[in-house]
Amino acid sequence: MPRGNPAINKPLKLSADLEAVIGKGPIPRGQVMKKIWEYIKGKDLQDPNNKRDIIADDKLRPLFDGKDKVNMFEMTKLLSKHLTKID
Repeated sequence: MPRGNPAINKPLKLSADLEAVIGKGPIPRGQVMKKIWEYIKGKDLQDPNNKRDIIADDKLRPLFDGKDKVNMFEMTKLLSKHLTKID
């Protein structure tokens, strides 16, 4: 029997903006967050003065409702708008 939260392991459909950053879906929410963090760290988009703040580049800005900077908790909320359950 698989462990963990089944909702986190369920594949979700991604918006076109999100696919532009992390690749084609559907993929589980946990993998979405992992790939987003890989992108952020690979592009050095964390604020050096406060690592909880993410500085948006041109690909992330549409995911962040046009904001130039969000904190990591707000980012999770904003990204959920780009995830859709598969029926």
